[in-house]
Formats: sequence, C-alpha cells, structure tokens
Amino acid sequence: MHYESLLYDVHDGVASITLDREKAANALDLQMAKDLMYAALTADEDPDVRVVVIGAKGKMFCAGGDLASFADAGDARPALLKEITTYLHAAISRFARMDAPVIASVGGTAAGAGMSLACAADLAVCGESAKFTMAYTRVGLTPDGSSTYYLPRLIGARRTLELMLTNRVLSAAEALEWGLVNQVVPNAELEAATAKLAASLVSGPTASYGATKKLVLTSLGESLESQMELESRGIADAARRHDGQEGIAAFLEKRKPDFKGR
Repeated sequence: MHYESLLYDVHDGVASITLDREKAANALDLQMAKDLMYAALTADEDPDVRVVVIGAKGKMFCAGGDLASFADAGDARPALLKEITTYLHAAISRFARMDAPVIASVGGTAAGAGMSLACAADLAVCGESAKFTMAYTRVGLTPDGSSTYYLPRLIGARRTLELMLTNRVLSAAEALEWGLVNQVVPNAELEAATAKLAASLVSGPTASYGATKKLVLTSLGESLESQMELESRGIADAARRHDGQEGIAAFLEKRKPDFKGR
C-alpha cells in the first residue's frame, strides 16, 4: 500500500512506521491520520509482524495537529477534526489491541497528538533531547489521541491536569522520572536502543504479549474479582497455545524457548 505521509517497512518481524512530514514538523493532518490507521491495520493483519516501532524523520517526533490545515478548513473545521480523530483513534485502538508490542521511538519534541501517540504505545524510548508537551489548551483546544485515557493511568490525574492545563514542557529526564517513557538514551543511540528493544521482543510469545496487553487495558475498568477471572481465563488460554506449551517445556529442559508467536 502507498502511504503519503509516512514510511512503512517490515524487516525481520519488525514493522517500522515512520512519520514523514519533516518539513511540517511531522504535524498530524487528515492524510497522516488516514495513513496511520491503514498502517495499523496492515501490521495487525500481517502474521509476520511481531513488533511495531513508531518513529519519525527529522528533528521533531510530531508537533501535534496541523493547525494550518485546521485554519484552512474555515467553517468546516469541526467536521475536519471529527474526521481526523476518527482515523487517529481507530489507529490507536488497533495498536492497543494488536498482539505485537508497540514501541514509540521519540527523537525531538512530541507535542499534542505526538505526545498522545507516544503515550499510547506499549513502550517508549526517547533521545536525551526529547521534549513532551500537551499544548492543546495553549491554542484553545482540548486533548485527543487517547491522552485523557492513558495519561491519568501513567502518571495520575493531578500530574495529567498539570500538563494539560499549564502546557508544561517535560524534558526526557522528567518524562522518565514521571513514568512516561521506559528509557532515555543519547540522541545518537536512539535508533540502536530501539532496535535492541524490538529485537528482545520479536522472537517472544506474541500472542501472549497481546493477551497481556488486553489484561492491562481492562484492569482499571473491572472489579478485583472480574479482573482475576480474566487473568484466570487468560493464563489457561495461553497454556493451550503452542508458545505456552513450548515455554514450559523449555524451562524444564533448561533451554531457550522457540516461540512461534502463536
């Protein structure tokens, strides 16, 4: 499939989705939202994809929504924003529910929808010069891209409101301290560190990763007993699959497991 605003490539089980509007600071417009949704669908449907990496070309990860395109829409702006968020939110839903772990590789600034996208990934690695800011209320808008769902779960309601109301800019070190990212590395090592993390997951039990993601996603919406029932069903289902059986056998035989992702 041809993508106009991003690059999509699969190599050794890793699908790389690279935002490619460098001259526009990788700002999210309608085309990018569509491309993200179709890239997410493509990765989800490809049995060879066992890890997804979301990165960007240039010095900016993503400057947020493309305000110029919003302004150009005139009176149709509300309809445009509904259309953009329909595609963006469909992409994020697909990333959340696919089996493959999704890694955000953040170089430079992640603002607005860019920060939302980074927060929606399962894991995040960033360069030491990366910055994170919500930026929505600075221009009189409200957050989207799942940030009002994920941010309170990552950092709590009080810190979420601080970021969303004051538009405070977090450094990479602060993002790590707050729990927004998993790892901060020197800028020159970002690509290598992301690749190393992806490689550590790509030969793992992909279906079990997906089931684990689903359990975490539902955890705050269920009672203790309901969540434990989901855990019980989940581990029983995992034990039925090839990778569950292989993992147990490999442990007992003191060898490395040969996971097939199913």
